[in-house]
Amino acid sequence: MLELDHIAVAGSSLAAASDHVVQALGVAVQPGGEHPIFHTHNTLMGLEDGLYLEAIAINSAAPDPDRARWFDLDRFSGPARLTNWICRCTDLDAALAALPEGFGEPVDLERGDLRWRMAVPRDGVLPFDNCAPALIEWQGTAHPVQRLDASGCRLTALRVYHPAAERLGQMLAPILTDPRVAFVTGAVGLEADFDTPLGPRTLR
Repeated sequence: MLELDHIAVAGSSLAAASDHVVQALGVAVQPGGEHPIFHTHNTLMGLEDGLYLEAIAINSAAPDPDRARWFDLDRFSGPARLTNWICRCTDLDAALAALPEGFGEPVDLERGDLRWRMAVPRDGVLPFDNCAPALIEWQGTAHPVQRLDASGCRLTALRVYHPAAERLGQMLAPILTDPRVAFVTGAVGLEADFDTPLGPRTLR
């Protein structure tokens, strides 16, 4: 089974991605870190219900990786926006076996005491024009939420827009049962609603 773990906002720079989150939700982000292998970096925001939000961008101070970056960041352009949703599982290999090809191959990653496996396509592009979830399996008990301050923000809805959204929803239905996630036929994109200390907000 899959569970929603976090959502990601990408930008042409980390400042752009972080500022987009702050402007949308009215709450500050916290320092994150750098990602070896993919040479990206992030800032983070703790959400209610064991979720978190990640602002991510290419780390221009790091060398180019020897493979495509995750979240299709090599092709990112335009304004910062919500680009990805990430689901955790307890057995990444089994989850990949239950899904069609294209969700990627497991990559072992670590940052500090965090250890995780992430399914990343070789070209960096997830199925359904990156509207399909990225899959993650945390190793051990350490998780980013444990070290993030409470922001007072709660995700109430995540809408996944795609021309073939119904097909994506049907594909995930046997392994994902989260009433917050809706699959909507339309132009490619993601949209998330939050309850925040400043009232309801929407992140696009």
